[in-house]
Parts: sequence; C-alpha cells; structure tokens
Amino acid sequence: MAVASSLVLLASACGGDEEAGGGATTGGALEGRGPITFATGKDTSGFLPAQVSAWNSQHPEEKVTVVELPESADGQRQQMVQASQNKQDSFSVLNLDVVWTAEFAANRWVEEIPRDSFPSLSAAIPATIKTAEYRGKLYAVPITSDGGMLYYRKDLLTKAGVQPPATWAEMATACQKVQALPEGKGMGCYAGQFEKYEGLTVNFSEAINGAGGVVVGEDGKPNVDTPEALAGLEFLVNAFKSGAIPKAAITYKEEEGRRAFQDGKLLFHRQWPYQYALASKTDGSSKVVGKFAVAPLPGLNGPGVSTLGGHNYAISAFAKNKASAADFIKFMASEERQSANLQASSQAPAWASLYDDTALQAKFPYLTPLKASIEKAQPRPAVVKYGDVTAAIQEAAYDALTEKKQPKQALTDLQTKLSSLITQ
Repeated sequence: MAVASSLVLLASACGGDEEAGGGATTGGALEGRGPITFATGKDTSGFLPAQVSAWNSQHPEEKVTVVELPESADGQRQQMVQASQNKQDSFSVLNLDVVWTAEFAANRWVEEIPRDSFPSLSAAIPATIKTAEYRGKLYAVPITSDGGMLYYRKDLLTKAGVQPPATWAEMATACQKVQALPEGKGMGCYAGQFEKYEGLTVNFSEAINGAGGVVVGEDGKPNVDTPEALAGLEFLVNAFKSGAIPKAAITYKEEEGRRAFQDGKLLFHRQWPYQYALASKTDGSSKVVGKFAVAPLPGLNGPGVSTLGGHNYAISAFAKNKASAADFIKFMASEERQSANLQASSQAPAWASLYDDTALQAKFPYLTPLKASIEKAQPRPAVVKYGDVTAAIQEAAYDALTEKKQPKQALTDLQTKLSSLITQ
C-alpha cells in the first residue's frame, strides 16, 4: 500500500444535525446602544487593540471592552458555554470557532442575524457563510476564514535539490535528503497540532481526508471505520513511532509548533496562515525569516485536503446593547478592517476579493493557493453536540498516537461513539 511505503521512508528519514433546547431563536429587533464586551481567544497577533481602538474612537458612547479568553479553543468554548448556560450578560459579542455555530444557535445562546443589514455577506467566500448558518438561518457573521498549509524550509529544500512535496512519500524523501545535509542534522521532519484539544480534531480529520476518507459522510452519518481512514491514522501513528514527528509534538498546539518552526527545529509544519507574519518578523523572534515558504498540505496520493477553519462573530442572546453589538460586527466585517487585519496578522479574511488583490498577493504569496484551499476545504461535523463529538475524536486519535489503542480499534470504537452522538 502507498501509505506503507511513505511510512518506511519516514522511519528511515527521521530515525444533518440535532435539535437542542427546543430550537434556535427566531430572531427579533436588535435593540439597545451603549458599551459592549467582546469575548475572544488570546490575541497572538497583537493587532486586535488597534482594530478595537478604531471603533472606540468613532463610537465614544459605545466603547468595546475586550475580554481575552484562554489560548486554547476548548478553553474559550468552555467559558462561553458557561456564561451562556448561566444567562450572563458579561459577553456581548462572541468570537466563535466556525464549528460552534450549530451548538450556540440550537441552544438559543446567540441571536439570529438579519442578513439584509450585513452587506459584507455578499462579498464573503460562500464556504464561510455556511459556517455561520444553522437550519437555513444566519446566527453569526464570517470575519476570518482559515485553511491549513504546509510551511517548509525553502532554503533547505533548494539546497537538497527537492521540490515541495505533494504526497506523504515525497515529504519523507525530502526529509531524508535534507537531514543528510550538515544544516539538517537533528532537525525534526514534520509536526502539526497533536495535543488533546480541537487542533487534534483538525489534524486527525486532515489525515483521514488526505487518504481519501471522511469523518462524517455527505449523508450526515459518521464513517471512520474504513480502510481509507485507517491509512490516514496509521500515517500519523507510524510517524510518531519512527520519530518523523518529534515525540514532543504530542504536546503541540498552534503556538508550541510555531515556536519550534521559527526556532529552526522543523523542516515541515502544518499550520494556519497567521504563522506567516510571525515567522517573518525581523525582531529576532524568528530564525527562519526569508527562509521559508508555504504549499498545499500533502496527502496519500496527491495534495491533501484542509479542514475548514475560521471565526465568526455572534451576538449573545443575553447581552445588553445588541444594536451596538451588531454595528461593531458590521464594522469588523468590512473590507477595510479585514484588509487591515490580513496585513497586520496574515490571518485569512472572509472577504473574497482580498485574495485577488495584486498588492496583497505580492506581500502574501500564499493568498491564491489559500483561497483554493478554503474553497475545497472539508468542514468539521456541523452538529449540536459538537463538544461531545470533538471530544470523542480527540480521545480516539490521542489513544492511537500514544499507542494506548491500535489504530483499527480506535476507529472502530470511534465509529460506535459518533453513531450514538450524531443522530438524524
């Protein structure tokens, strides 16, 4: 099998949805003006204060206070869910991961959004709008999108005489050749996000999709107990066993892997677009400035498939000053704000035309392939019980990666668990 040959090379190289809570809100007038709060994950870009300051300077009576939640997506969701379950008005605008929409809408934790008052929707990549909908209604507004990309050391691949890999086997060969160079001695081959949190769900899904499998089929039913899914999971498991993926990567979330890549410890790194700007900083924090580039994720027999990422802004059902919250979201969804955010943080915008802007393409060469990646990306399951579903995926993947379970058994158990969580 092709995956087996790629793993041998790696070893040698590196040593439908459900109803909940009675249904979502039916929507109503968004009323009330005054100060609001914005609940969001930790700002790793450092640019959010400038964005919020731009709003505050224009709206002194409707100032936004940023409430930074944990760096981990799971930690962010937990705090937002707790506040919502307790009907607290501490958060006005919620920065939701794209996979949380169904859960928050079905539980009546967020307000329905009036489509006709958000002109930015017509300019957004269609795939991003779908992530903001539940049962045909809009409950959030796309602000950033996201697609996984393969960051690689362009300087070392050039010196080794190899091209960016399109398959896992080609990536293994590239590792072998680079590590034979004096500059590549001791360098890790590949890493992604493998700690037991949402990033593991993403990386697991991409491995499955990259081998031709699916986590949930088009019919809305789980389908992970398949030869294709097994090939994808075995790629990751055997890469950990061989050292192709450094053992430390079992603790990697986005930031841990980013720092490893920027410190020159990794040849390849699966990461979101935001890393591009940080790895390009000339303040001494990155050792790979001018030495790296990006390519599509590799797969078993050709280019892989990214998991669709991104963030949408929603209005808490328990917030005061919802009219101000809606206007703040409209402000942040504008082309001007999304362009500014892209240029400062390299985060992928939802605004489609920005990907085709020649000036931005010159500054961010990955925009064209990133747009294609987002348009072809596979979403994670859009289900009400997403928290339980992602926890089950993380448990199964982590058990396999840490050799607690054989990959086949992990997938069989996961199929049973998902079947009980995802009902039609």
